[in-house]
Amino acid sequence: MPITRREFVVSSVALASAAFTRFDLGAQMTAADADTLFRRAVIIDGLSADEDWNDPEPILAAYKTANLSAIYTTLNPANLNVSLRDLSAWQARFDRWPDRLMKIEKGAQIAEARKAGRLAVVLGFQNGTMVEQDVANLDKLYAAGTRCIQPTYNEHNLLGDGCTQKVDGGLSAFGHTVVERMNELGIILDLSHCGLKTSRDGIAASKRPPAFTHTVCAAVYNHVRSKPDDLLKAVSDKGGINGMMTLGYIVGPTPETSLDDYLKHIDHAVKVSGIDHVGLASDYSIRGIGATRTYDNWYVPRLSSFPPDYHVRWPPWVKELDPPERFLNITRGLAARGYTTTAIEKILGGNWARYFTELLR
Repeated sequence: MPITRREFVVSSVALASAAFTRFDLGAQMTAADADTLFRRAVIIDGLSADEDWNDPEPILAAYKTANLSAIYTTLNPANLNVSLRDLSAWQARFDRWPDRLMKIEKGAQIAEARKAGRLAVVLGFQNGTMVEQDVANLDKLYAAGTRCIQPTYNEHNLLGDGCTQKVDGGLSAFGHTVVERMNELGIILDLSHCGLKTSRDGIAASKRPPAFTHTVCAAVYNHVRSKPDDLLKAVSDKGGINGMMTLGYIVGPTPETSLDDYLKHIDHAVKVSGIDHVGLASDYSIRGIGATRTYDNWYVPRLSSFPPDYHVRWPPWVKELDPPERFLNITRGLAARGYTTTAIEKILGGNWARYFTELLR
């Protein structure tokens, strides 16, 4: 029988904080307090991606360093056959390392994975192209473990328009059919890379809480990948989550973009959508771009695959947010800004845990 939301929260807190006294909510945390909070918190990355699983040990070690309980990760959406092969490849990883990874098909499994010391993994896609022209393909994808889909990735497809399209026609008739079937199956609707009208249409069409798994606040930095206040609030009003992404050139306009600039996005998202509807997301390797990629194999290809108004730059990271310790640095930063223990726990992963538990049943 699925656990209730209250049972999940109670069990997660008990599991994470046995023999630990909570901080006084009104007290200013010390750096040591923040580090202790980080070590016991449920931490979830709303998009962890771009890993070479041919060498798994550095990846798994970095997840341990980051103290992650769960991740949402993205697979290849080129077409149905490619996507199903990618899902099979992930299944092989779950089968190979059953003591280290857990495939999440129901949200309550996140608490189970954490208790067992395993990384919980939610599988999904950042584009709806693999649905092709047949909504029934969603059933095949769901059966193979897909639990989150983004209708569009930057550009136009059969479902709608992405955020780089100059003309955004919104969610198409086929897109509405896809969203309806996603709702019926229990696949999360992610609108992160969708155009503004397509995002609005998706939020309105979805009968279940949608998400921006990885975005930033347009009011803080108006990047093409950011979302305005009305959309952030529309997602939260429906019970969804706004994941604030840590990728530097989307956080701010210059190479001097800092952790403080990133925390301003969290401040604003909390102000607009409420403390219960804000989470974290990376959008790159847990090991960091600096440790895994180069100017030639990361930056140069993006010059042709992204338009100029994407403002891709090298280096693309914020130095405090690139290595696996990024979530510890965020914890310290939030504590220094006066966030309470409860608020920090929610932002680090409590909100994502609740959301996944409620949406994936």
